[in-house]
Amino acid sequence: MDVFRVYGGQPLEGEITISGSKNAALPIFAACLLTNERITLTNIPGLSDIRYMVEILEYLGAKVENPKIGKWVVQAEKISHVAPYELVRKMRASVCLLGPLVGRLKKAEISIPGGCVIGPRPIDLHLKGLRKLNCKVSISEGYVHVDASQIAGSDVFLGGRNGSTVTGTANLIMASVLASGKTRIESAACEPEIIDLCQMLTKMGAKIENIGGPELIITGVKKLSGCEHKVIPDRIEAGTFIIAAAMTQGNVRLNGISYTYLGAFLDKLHEAELQIEVTEDSITIFPHKGNLKPVDIITLPYPGFPTDLQAQMSSLMSITKGISIITEKIYPNRFMHVPELQRMGANIAIEGPSAIIKGPCKFSGAPVMASDLRASAALILAGLAGQNETWVQRIYHLDRGYESFEQKLNTLGAKIERLSDKDLPANLFEI
Repeated sequence: MDVFRVYGGQPLEGEITISGSKNAALPIFAACLLTNERITLTNIPGLSDIRYMVEILEYLGAKVENPKIGKWVVQAEKISHVAPYELVRKMRASVCLLGPLVGRLKKAEISIPGGCVIGPRPIDLHLKGLRKLNCKVSISEGYVHVDASQIAGSDVFLGGRNGSTVTGTANLIMASVLASGKTRIESAACEPEIIDLCQMLTKMGAKIENIGGPELIITGVKKLSGCEHKVIPDRIEAGTFIIAAAMTQGNVRLNGISYTYLGAFLDKLHEAELQIEVTEDSITIFPHKGNLKPVDIITLPYPGFPTDLQAQMSSLMSITKGISIITEKIYPNRFMHVPELQRMGANIAIEGPSAIIKGPCKFSGAPVMASDLRASAALILAGLAGQNETWVQRIYHLDRGYESFEQKLNTLGAKIERLSDKDLPANLFEI
């Protein structure tokens, strides 16, 4: 397995372009199954999760081509309704295939995704929604079996304990665009990635009203056509690089990203008194003198503060003078990065769903272990802001969601090496 060796102490300077959104691209790839016509997708990031999704689409019978970097062509003329465990287990987001298989084939058999280190991600709301659409749903031997031969539009409420479900909303949208009648989804997720999916489906001929709102109205059509679609930029990648610039007191411009995707996040950075300049398609972070203010954060569904930036903000607040409190309302157990940040010198106490952070600390290089995608980024950022060398292991998590992460950071003046775990110093873990 690969590891990162991160050398700390260098302020980031320069400019980079933000990649396409992974969280938008995955359901959009799944939506290609709703038509037998050709679909061309652009601004697709080069990630392991994208490769896994392509692998599943090809197994289902779709023809997938990658004529150049960032561009994919999908044509699903004849497809199967069965997605097996050996493929689905590689990526939880593959559950978003449930909706388009139900919509197009009126049946589906998909292995239930496994557990997740950041906490449970049940699909009960997905199944509840399908039952509301008059589908017969059963679970046996680890598979969800759906008979949608009598599928019809209906009213569906998708609110749950931790708010709306993003993937559940995507599934219900894709299941209903070809169903007879009208479907009204209440408490629908409002994330930009859901908007992007709806805009692509509209290009294909779907009839969706109130796009971007918590109540979606979908009038079923008989057939969808092919289209060309450019995936939106990755707001989480942009947020991560903004935090990286802030943590290193750098001067960085991010191109290809709209500030409208980052409202609650940017609001907290303004509260911390980080100097930021925004235009319609760029964000510039200016150097500060280590005098940022602590902030209190509660993660919430969009347009609230995104849970996917919680770990990175934990790193930033650790080097910020004062007491910050970060409360996790989406995945209350999403603090696996905290013990590793503590190894590097952070003063963080966990109280229920909240992290109480006392700063400033001085991060010191240490061997650390990434537990998930965003935790990987948080540890790398801490290494960039710290002293000495930080060795980050299990960076395969990072490759799921950040395209060319170390290359982009190195372009900005960081020094990060991707090495084999065989290159780990023999005395690294000696006490």
